[in-house]
Amino acid sequence: MIDHYDMTGPVGNTGNFIEDYFIHPLVSQTGYNPVNTAVYAIIAIIALYFIWDIFKRKKIVIDKKFVYAVLPFILLGSTMRVVTDSIDNNKFKAITPIHEAIINSHIYDYGYLTVTPGVYLVTAAILFISMGVLHLIKKSQYLGHVGLILWLFHFLLLVPFMQYIMDAIPILILALIPTIIAWKYLKNEIYALIVAGHALDGAATFYVIDVFGPKIGKLYFEQHVVGGFIGAVFGTFFAFYLVKLAISFGVAHLLKKEKEDENFKNFIALAIMIMGFAPGIRDVLRMVVGA
Repeated sequence: MIDHYDMTGPVGNTGNFIEDYFIHPLVSQTGYNPVNTAVYAIIAIIALYFIWDIFKRKKIVIDKKFVYAVLPFILLGSTMRVVTDSIDNNKFKAITPIHEAIINSHIYDYGYLTVTPGVYLVTAAILFISMGVLHLIKKSQYLGHVGLILWLFHFLLLVPFMQYIMDAIPILILALIPTIIAWKYLKNEIYALIVAGHALDGAATFYVIDVFGPKIGKLYFEQHVVGGFIGAVFGTFFAFYLVKLAISFGVAHLLKKEKEDENFKNFIALAIMIMGFAPGIRDVLRMVVGA
């Protein structure tokens, strides 16, 4: 979600395909359009294929322990994105030498590597490098710890600017209730996390756009094509929340019933939960800092 946009819309009408459908939407912060959405989806599917092939050849076990070790890196990616959001919206101030150094470095300035899809690539690179280094020194069990340390640094950067913490409570409640139901019904933590991720994303989208934005007098809108369409059709993003719940429950149920290799099913589940947790965490943190 973003809170301001170029009134010319997602396409710049320059006559240049790349400029209109990929560069202009990023620079003007107008969100996604059907063209870049489709291209990014295809790239993601191809990337997942190659990642799975590497995991299979390296005999990496994707179990509950591995999933929990990856979760801090999802937090990291979303929090890095919020650092960029807060700098871009002038919420991030030089209140300490570290904050000043961050601003002066321009590392987190709004750009191709700090917003979607670039931030996914950066986060994935950090994850895979961490996995490789830890494997070489035979300390793979500390993967989650590395992710937590990297995330905590970025989270602490944002703490001084968190002025709307109480507004996170309704979102967390809306995410927690279906997660508990999913855990009790599916009896599988990994599949329940699929529901948790998408419940968080749907709840954050609904609350920030329909409740929080009007409350503080700030315009937020859904930047993804499908989510924006659902919100427009029903006149409320609570419908988006319900759709996310229905789809995530359905996917989790199908994965549980599928007779495919357990490692592959967990890989798919991890990819799907990332698609929910990543934007959901980002939306909650961005709202809390008012960016």
